[in-house]
Amino acid sequence: MSPLHPAYILATWFWVGRIPKAPGTWGSLAALPFAWVIADAFGPLALLIAAALLFPVGCWASAAYAEGIGRKDPGSAVIDEVVGQWMVLAVMPHDPLAYAIGFALFRLFDIAKPWPVSLADRKFTGGFGIMADDVLAALYGMMAAALIVHFFW
Repeated sequence: MSPLHPAYILATWFWVGRIPKAPGTWGSLAALPFAWVIADAFGPLALLIAAALLFPVGCWASAAYAEGIGRKDPGSAVIDEVVGQWMVLAVMPHDPLAYAIGFALFRLFDIAKPWPVSLADRKFTGGFGIMADDVLAALYGMMAAALIVHFFW
């Protein structure tokens, strides 16, 4: 698959996923400036809407990308991290420290994969499978973020 194919560009989130070390972390980090601009222009609810709109695009792009490079769940497909990161940031204040905490929370749950995230990671396949575990991890991150905001912000 050509690096200029739209599925390649989107699945790797503008080639960020091709960074050799820790592509998921880089993908989550690359989601932050987009989130900041979306939330600044349209409010935090817009991040959830953007994540919901990007989810089916991510299912298509990551499936096409995975097939195009011949791997079932390539780590370089990071559009799932973008969706999950935006979900967590939607419940955080529009503040650099809050975004850093949201980033850390999403990475924690994405890497730890508590149940049912781990189940989704093992059972779901294709583009939906690539995307689903990150959405579930984001739900954990959203709950933790909401508690932090409620008690400490």
